[in-house]
Amino acid sequence: MIQKSAPTHIRNYSVQLSPTPRAARLARLLATEQLRTWHIPLDPARQIVAELATNAATHSRIPGRDFRLTLYVVGGTLRIEVTDTCGDREPRVQVPDVDAESGRGLVLVEALAEKWGVSHGPRPRKTVWAELSVGEV
Repeated sequence: MIQKSAPTHIRNYSVQLSPTPRAARLARLLATEQLRTWHIPLDPARQIVAELATNAATHSRIPGRDFRLTLYVVGGTLRIEVTDTCGDREPRVQVPDVDAESGRGLVLVEALAEKWGVSHGPRPRKTVWAELSVGEV
């Protein structure tokens, strides 16, 4: 007798946004609403979205080229992806000076996410991603 496993539920949300500070805030708000719809805890996911979207809007800003926020859940894992068109600019975790007003985004992502990384392609794109366990939803 072959045992069947329970089906894995896959949820997906994606939105394309302009590379501006306003769009980075909108990415966090849209992600918050989508997480609520899926009954997924908001934190730390919305903080990670805020940091990755802000990085895309700030450091990967090229006029006329948008960035994309993608959220998906497979089984009990939430994956957050932010894709931009600056594949030549590799994100780096740097601990800023104590009095610096910015530069802590990836330090926070590294602290909050269970895993994170960067995927390249197709050129000139790069995707910075982070994963969190959210339990079966």
